Amino acid sequence: MRYARPALLLFVLFLTTVSPVLAEDGYRLWLRYERLAGRPAGAPDSVMLACDVASPTFEAALAEVRRATGSMLGKSLPETTRLKGRALVLASPACNTRLPQAVLPSEDDVGAEGYAIRTTKIGWKTVTVISARSDIGVLYGTFAYLQRMSEGEPLKGLDLVSRPGTRYRLLNHWDGLDRHVERGYAGQSIWDWHRLPGYVDPRYTDYARANASIGINGVSLTNVNADATVLTPMYLDKVAALADVFRPYGIKLYLTARFSAPMELGGLPTADPLDPRVRAWWKAKADEIYTHVPDFGGFLVKANSEGQPGPQDYGRSHADGANMLAEAVGPHGGIVMWRAFVYSAEEPEDRVKQAYTEFKPLDGQFADNVMVQVKNGPLDFQPREPFHPLFGAMPQTPLMLELQITKEYLGFSTHLAYLGTLWEEVLEADTLESDAGAPVASVIDGSVEGHSLTGMAGVANIGTDRNWSGSHFDQANWYAFGRFAWDPHASAEAIARDWAKLTFGREPALVDEIVSIMMMSRETVVDYMTPLGLVHLMGTGHHYGPAPWVDDLGRADWTPYYYHRATKDAIGFDRTATGSDAISQYAEPLQREWADAATTPDELLLWFHRLPWTNKMRNGETLWNSLVHHYDKGVAGVEDMQARWAVLEGKVDPERFAQVSDFLAIQHDEARWWRDASIAYWQSINGLPLPEGSAPPEHDLAYYKALTFPNAPGQGQ
Repeated sequence: MRYARPALLLFVLFLTTVSPVLAEDGYRLWLRYERLAGRPAGAPDSVMLACDVASPTFEAALAEVRRATGSMLGKSLPETTRLKGRALVLASPACNTRLPQAVLPSEDDVGAEGYAIRTTKIGWKTVTVISARSDIGVLYGTFAYLQRMSEGEPLKGLDLVSRPGTRYRLLNHWDGLDRHVERGYAGQSIWDWHRLPGYVDPRYTDYARANASIGINGVSLTNVNADATVLTPMYLDKVAALADVFRPYGIKLYLTARFSAPMELGGLPTADPLDPRVRAWWKAKADEIYTHVPDFGGFLVKANSEGQPGPQDYGRSHADGANMLAEAVGPHGGIVMWRAFVYSAEEPEDRVKQAYTEFKPLDGQFADNVMVQVKNGPLDFQPREPFHPLFGAMPQTPLMLELQITKEYLGFSTHLAYLGTLWEEVLEADTLESDAGAPVASVIDGSVEGHSLTGMAGVANIGTDRNWSGSHFDQANWYAFGRFAWDPHASAEAIARDWAKLTFGREPALVDEIVSIMMMSRETVVDYMTPLGLVHLMGTGHHYGPAPWVDDLGRADWTPYYYHRATKDAIGFDRTATGSDAISQYAEPLQREWADAATTPDELLLWFHRLPWTNKMRNGETLWNSLVHHYDKGVAGVEDMQARWAVLEGKVDPERFAQVSDFLAIQHDEARWWRDASIAYWQSINGLPLPEGSAPPEHDLAYYKALTFPNAPGQGQ
């Protein structure tokens, strides 16, 4: 056997360790800190901690300053212990011995986690002070300052104040202990449970940095279809190792509680939440968790939904179950997030009504440390659906908005779909439950009812792929979630512009083109998948590709046919008073608007109404012709995105340019597939000719029905 020479071996090791750092493979996310062409106006010459001993959070802030300034300025800012002019100063109540107290912002201005970034004079020295009422606030301010620098913005004369609009800003990982990620399209789970706690992957620190940079302060580690094993001592040791990594970045850990855990782990004959033995078991388990993780955040629970155990198994309510767990974690400062995504074993009249039907009567019955976590719409993360009627309907209960960052229903990781526009649409939707207006954003930030328990949760799109999210543009959805959780009233376009600058470069023409692609992308997906208020037409189980013809599963509301109900004469689901009356779950002004097809927005038309194919639309077209034109528009939209991206060749690094180009080609092929398969099916039902100028499907319906995808990614187990 021949052995490599030491010099050659060292060279190989150099390549393997350095090349991934230099490659534009997406690993650095929006924290690329690209080299600046010149020194920005007001850029600091040094960085100073306002005290002698740095907390772990201040150490993280200083490390970020070193990393960022070394990359952007060519040399890391030197650290100083003596106040100098043009210094960047970090200060909090626990770290201000080198500064006058007056420099710190008031809690009224920044709250517990917000920050101020101000150019000020201390004595005769002009400095920039990043200050807050907590160390984590300073870290958030440091990231904001460095991202401002990274975008090429001026750094002089600053007077910036920001505070989060919600208190709990969580990523929900649907990750199994076997590392399978349900609805994940970016590789395996990043949690390497087998190697924890002995080996703590450095990637966990980069994950924490990325989350802290956008204000995310909590992570639930495991799938809501929970495995009680995570509550065992062996796994709690592993959870504790992760908590130690995340703590300096202000991130608390949460676990998904399997409701039947007292039976599976504790040997009890029941999990009845009113049984004293069960309550004692959960209290003891919570105490045990807090010995491993003193700042444990609490539990996320999916119960009595999709076969998961829950309190209704014992004739108890969701409030009974949530309050039992709240009682267990409450003494430690923990909370319970109880999901409102429910549907019973019995087939309902209209599945979208069930969460409201079950939870509305429970308003005011939940403990003070419980939030009800509600999806953005009443069905299931569709490309478009109306906002959930529970928003505005439970004034005595804090509601936490649940969004899906991973694209279960929007083309997985290969379809470019910026979800910021979807979320903005939901957050701006006015529930009309108040005369002064009550948009969803104001419901969840507590301003409508004065709740102090507020939050947003996002189902993560993160995995072991080098670029974290499966595609480069899917990183934007992670970024946008954090920004919206910090400020539910933010602008999707402004967020997209910031992300584009941080991720691809500062050149205005480059940024404008990327933002234009992002802002049209979600509507393009709606057009070729689910136009005019249609929903849930995806392949069953894996949700990949079109399958509107499926109508033979175990229960009707699992099938696409249930949601469109197309016949030769009509299409759509009647949710008005003449149908399921789901419309009655909304405020009266919305009921009046949506009860009439003539005043219902086109984008929600077939969600609320069953109409003849010949129904005349606002533009004078028949419903059928309009539907076909939306499909055509969707395909054309992808072609437009491809053309816009193509002009960026040479302006975007080759590695990322190539992957985005390839994925757009996949998206184009699959948009055509969606269009052709859908039209072939609708024509088989209605027998109508295509409008003039629209091409027939490439294949017959039998071809599309015969396609199968048994190994499509992300399926539940």
